[in-house]
Amino acid sequence: MANTPAAPRCAALVGPYLSGKTTLLEALLSASGTINRRGAVKDGNSVGDHSVEARTRQMSTEINVATTKYLGDPWTILDCPGAVDLAWETQNALLAADVAVIVTEPDTERALTLAPLFKFLDDHGIPHMVFINKLDASPLRVRDAVAALQSVSQRPLVLREVPTRGKDGEVTGYVDLVSERCYKYKPGQPSDLVPLPEGFWDQEGTTRSTLIEKLADYDDKLLEQLLEDVAPSKEEIYRHLANDLARDLIVPVFLGEALHEGGVRRLWKALRHETPAPAETAKRLGIEPGADTIATVVKTYHAPHSGKLSLVRVWSGQVAEGMILNGSRVSGVLRLLGAAQEKVPAAGVGEVVALARTEAIATGDVLTTCGKAPTVPRPEKPQPIFGMAIHAEKRSDDVKLSGVVQKLMEEDPTLQIDHNPDTGEFVLRGQGEVHLQIALDRMRQKYNLPVVGRRPSVAYKETIRRGTQQHARFKRQSGGHGQFADITIEVKPLPRGSGFSFTDSVVGGAIPRNYIPSVEEGIIEYCKQGPLGFPVVDIAVNLVTGQFHSVDSSDMAFKTCARMAMQEALPKCEPVLLEPIHHVEITVPNAFTSRVQRIVSQRRGQLLGYDAKPGWDGWDVVAAHMPQAELHDLIVELRSATLGVGTFTERFDHLQELTGRLAERVLAERQPHAAQ
Repeated sequence: MANTPAAPRCAALVGPYLSGKTTLLEALLSASGTINRRGAVKDGNSVGDHSVEARTRQMSTEINVATTKYLGDPWTILDCPGAVDLAWETQNALLAADVAVIVTEPDTERALTLAPLFKFLDDHGIPHMVFINKLDASPLRVRDAVAALQSVSQRPLVLREVPTRGKDGEVTGYVDLVSERCYKYKPGQPSDLVPLPEGFWDQEGTTRSTLIEKLADYDDKLLEQLLEDVAPSKEEIYRHLANDLARDLIVPVFLGEALHEGGVRRLWKALRHETPAPAETAKRLGIEPGADTIATVVKTYHAPHSGKLSLVRVWSGQVAEGMILNGSRVSGVLRLLGAAQEKVPAAGVGEVVALARTEAIATGDVLTTCGKAPTVPRPEKPQPIFGMAIHAEKRSDDVKLSGVVQKLMEEDPTLQIDHNPDTGEFVLRGQGEVHLQIALDRMRQKYNLPVVGRRPSVAYKETIRRGTQQHARFKRQSGGHGQFADITIEVKPLPRGSGFSFTDSVVGGAIPRNYIPSVEEGIIEYCKQGPLGFPVVDIAVNLVTGQFHSVDSSDMAFKTCARMAMQEALPKCEPVLLEPIHHVEITVPNAFTSRVQRIVSQRRGQLLGYDAKPGWDGWDVVAAHMPQAELHDLIVELRSATLGVGTFTERFDHLQELTGRLAERVLAERQPHAAQ
């Protein structure tokens, strides 16, 4: 009886940078017959990493999509970026996938880098398996690699294969622990079935028993069989493996060498037989399939020739050209294979396709025809932790810049643009230096907009230490009506964080009431840049008295007089520089807590304490007050010191006096700007 093709399923390839995900994608496509000739990342001709910035950096900078078939079953493979800066994009892909394949090298020291990924998968109940890649380049014992990975996984890892090695210790193939068969790798071809090594089960019998015992933890009937010494059939074991994977109870571990296609067909077979159907994934997301169309937007692209593309997964009904979804008309439905696009009339349940020119649709949207969209899980958008002040290389491109940045933020919503009114800078913020450099590369290469990025300025403020009283008179005669205003003000400091206060105690009509708002306006205008060159805060100004002229006085005269009074008064009030201090919470594995505390101290931070991170076994949160000036490249040092897994959140807390050499340096850097 002929097999009926399964519903289109979706697998996400995830894992650290340089683990070989894009190479594995190429191997999977080759093994399925989708491509006749394999490309390579280093040669810039792979299906994945087809964008200019990806090929320049030889790393994935966004989700790569490949539609394929294996033994008649339709699949979409999402090759996700491994850089920690781009983790949010990977999380979006994971929520839309039926299964995740964690690609990792056999490196025990770097297993910790996978902890956040395992945590996300388990928190959302996403079925996942591990593919230990590059076995040919490592002498490490597989059990040591699995033990290291187990230390960062909440779910038990189940070793499905053990490697066989040649006389020189090189990996030559594997033994499948369920089928009890041995295979020898053949580069670029299906593995050969060969006899088991002599005495194999004497050494590895317990490994197979351990696999079955772990499955018995989740099935009473299987446990009874083991207690009665009844060996379960291979078919039963495969069934348990598929059921437990779908329920995210276990994590199967496979082995291979993607570069030579070693173990890739075995991985394909596991995906084909054990990956849950899209209906089960929809249920996990809280989506009830029906006649109405329901699809989720996984990613937004702006393609050079196609315009805006919305990558969607269909959960119910179908998506067709001309259909109206969330108020947007679908101009086209495209299947993707890297940079290649194939136009199709419609896409059904389980398919991952790109919708053309759906302008009002954004990443994360749930698309429907009925208007009643279910609520689905979304990854938490991370707070920006690295910024660059940006401007176009050519002044004539300044108008174009805002439009391009908006497109970048549509493609990657973790980017953020802010205008700092104190410094006048436009600051692009994201998840790290690599993240923002990729954004700058895209502006230059995709949109032909060269942009300069530099370290953003710190929004220093200034205040006063003591008060004074100041008289000022403004008088000008130039024929006809002149200008006249006379005021006396009192200036005094306020407690930190009070801001600005203006009052008046004018009596007897010394100044008409209609001119008093002009005095306040002049004072506020002056406070935008005080004697040190920074905005003035935490001061109180009281208008005591003054004089006016019935003909020559005006709003402008009193506004100018107020600025003159402040300009003369504040230098007498012992002006002092204030720097912004932020409350920072740094999240790290507790093995790095003491190292992080030293980093905080070296950056003039004040440690407030640390505590265990709720829900994260073996992780700490270090709280501190740190100057904003020390936060710019904190994430760079933090990741360097914590194998890339440390991160932080921050918020403004208070202003604090800055004196001594640091203040002198800030003022020296400010003087040229103040003189302009």
